[in-house]
Amino acid sequence: MSGDLNEGPLAPAATVTPPSPKLTRREKRRQRRRRRKIGEEILGWILVPLILLAGFWAINAGFAFFGTTPSVVFDQLKQVKTALEKRESR
Repeated sequence: MSGDLNEGPLAPAATVTPPSPKLTRREKRRQRRRRRKIGEEILGWILVPLILLAGFWAINAGFAFFGTTPSVVFDQLKQVKTALEKRESR
């Protein structure tokens, strides 16, 4: 017991981490697919609203270019529809 007191501090034990197991081709492919699906979902949540907003702006710009509004266009379409219905009933 007295021999234990005279020794210096203990050296840290070498921690050996076991090598990580190599992934098989199938596991690598699954990881790539999962990452791609997540990336596509993120892009979808970002791009779809942007595309819809751009379409809305394009339609409004088209109406502004021709100097009309959607309500006027729908009224004219209703008039055409009624005229065609009258024509068919003859």
